[in-house]
Amino acid sequence: MAATMESKIVEEQREQEKPIDREKTCPLLLRVFCSNDRHHALMEFSRGLTPTNELQIYTWMDATLKELTGLVKEVNPDARRKGTFFDFAIVFPDNRSPTFRMREIGTTCAGRKSPDDTVTLAQKNFIIGDYLDIAICPPRPGGMPPLERGRR
Repeated sequence: MAATMESKIVEEQREQEKPIDREKTCPLLLRVFCSNDRHHALMEFSRGLTPTNELQIYTWMDATLKELTGLVKEVNPDARRKGTFFDFAIVFPDNRSPTFRMREIGTTCAGRKSPDDTVTLAQKNFIIGDYLDIAICPPRPGGMPPLERGRR
């Protein structure tokens, strides 16, 4: 039985590792909500409503957090400063209640390499229709990440 489970896991990993041909694959619409220093409250995603500061990005499941950081920086001049942190979270519907849940998936930093730079939406089990919430934290003295990023 263990061998059967192991082979299934290996097959699923191989499927995720297939590169996406962006010339032939239709992009998805990624609905992104950015805020300063914190993530949006989950209440803002209730009753069919969403926060008002929506950014719509057409991208693919193999988009990395660093790639998404670059797209946000293109439209948000305040986020371009070196040392700005981007804390990413997926907001998704809770299957057991009419509410949403949030799961943090990684952090990038403008102008610096971060361990999460190469993380993709697919690797973090993003499902088309989920939202992306990004807490943008300005540079701190000494370049250290904020202690309590994005929590409310």
